Amino acid sequence: MTQAPQRLVARTTPLDLPDATSDPATLLDLLPRHAPLSWVRRGDGLVGWGEAARIEVASAAQLDEAHARWAEQLGRTTTDDAVRVPGTGPVAFGSFAFDPTSPAGGVLVVPSVVVGRRGDVAWVTTISPEGEQPATPPTLTELLAAAAEPVTAPGTVTLSDGSLTREAWCDVVARAVKEIHAGTVDKVVLARDVHARTEAPVDPRWLLGRLADEYSTCWTFSVDGLVGATPELLVRSERGLVISRVLAGTVRRTGHDADDLARAAQLSHSSKDLEEHEYAVASVARSLEPFCASTNVPETPFVLHLPNVLHLATDVTGVLADGVSSLTLAGALHPTAAVCGTPTDEARELIRHIEQLDRARYAGPVGWVGADGDGEWGIALRSAEIAPATGDAGSHDLRLFAGCGIVAASVPADELAETEAKLEPMRYALGG
Repeated sequence: MTQAPQRLVARTTPLDLPDATSDPATLLDLLPRHAPLSWVRRGDGLVGWGEAARIEVASAAQLDEAHARWAEQLGRTTTDDAVRVPGTGPVAFGSFAFDPTSPAGGVLVVPSVVVGRRGDVAWVTTISPEGEQPATPPTLTELLAAAAEPVTAPGTVTLSDGSLTREAWCDVVARAVKEIHAGTVDKVVLARDVHARTEAPVDPRWLLGRLADEYSTCWTFSVDGLVGATPELLVRSERGLVISRVLAGTVRRTGHDADDLARAAQLSHSSKDLEEHEYAVASVARSLEPFCASTNVPETPFVLHLPNVLHLATDVTGVLADGVSSLTLAGALHPTAAVCGTPTDEARELIRHIEQLDRARYAGPVGWVGADGDGEWGIALRSAEIAPATGDAGSHDLRLFAGCGIVAASVPADELAETEAKLEPMRYALGG
């Protein structure tokens, strides 16, 4: 039986932070080395540390269970919010397994301290057991002093095959293409992992800082040992409005503007990539429809430019019919065709059968939820899982992840090359 949550007090007060345009890294500068929590994009977002409460779930309906237990915790939390913008008051950072049958399960972490920024508004929230609330909220100077431990580089990084060799992974892709031609599925998304061993213990802040600097248009996240920068927003709900950014269809960038513009034009007319993208958009629109009074699905995608790749992208938007938690929306949307395939159940079963790795929380929902149910949830792409440390020195081992959508026209060697492009952000974050 799950123990009843303890009584907490959450207090939010304004904080004087430098403007994000002049110092976009300020939020990340506040993080401690141990178990940092982050959801930051272009200097705005949330960071947190400490653990006032922890909600672990492991069931087929992991996001629904998390929603119910978060509501239970809120019922035992007293809130004093002097700022009242999205992200203030008690919040929880979350990360959930791609496959609910995975032993990785899911988690919501309620930090002891949260610092947030939204445009020119910044705040600090302290969350603590009833009777232990600090007399005064911390100042920026005090927060910076608490995070004064220097950020350290990982040193030399050695990469090696993960669950499969490159050749064996290509064989899996070829097998998936045969299943598509046989009519088992229309599309399936296959993941690939790579092992990284670092010379020095991994400092998550090193990874976060480099990702936020180079991939500023992505959401840079850190939750429970999963670190990355995702360009794909599974869902954001805010004051009755909802948006989901769908990415599917990818080409590697060349580094030359003229060539990349030509590649963008080719991508936007590629029948293979447009087919893959259409499956993903349709799955999101279909999943959102029951919760919305109206939705808007653009007829054609736009091309999203990232430092390493170009993506076909579509922003599906809607007006929520009733108050519904972002956790409920994330549960309804996950897994989309962009990370699983279509039809969903058949694609997920094929993944279990042929992929030969436990994705853990790669390609699962990651983000945060507030007291009103609003929040932001991305798909944990372009990410790495930091292995638990075996001693006091910290972990030296990570698993890097990438994935590709496989359709009838997919070529294994091309899909392998796409995973290499999608691994670039984490290789860069490590210093490579």
